[in-house]
Amino acid sequence: MDVRVGDILKMKKKHPCGSDCFSVLRIGMDFKLRCVGCGREVMVPRAKAEKNIKRIERENDNV
Repeated sequence: MDVRVGDILKMKKKHPCGSDCFSVLRIGMDFKLRCVGCGREVMVPRAKAEKNIKRIERENDNV
């Protein structure tokens, strides 16, 4: 799956604040994501994150 730093991920499950969009801060064995709704940062294992992605929204498509 082609996930890049700066992408906005729309997930299948919502964060407790009600938002289902997360910004990608770091990629590796874990993804560091920031909730777009409340700003909380979470670390999610790569396999679990990739399984729960509904859609990837690119911030800059021309790169």
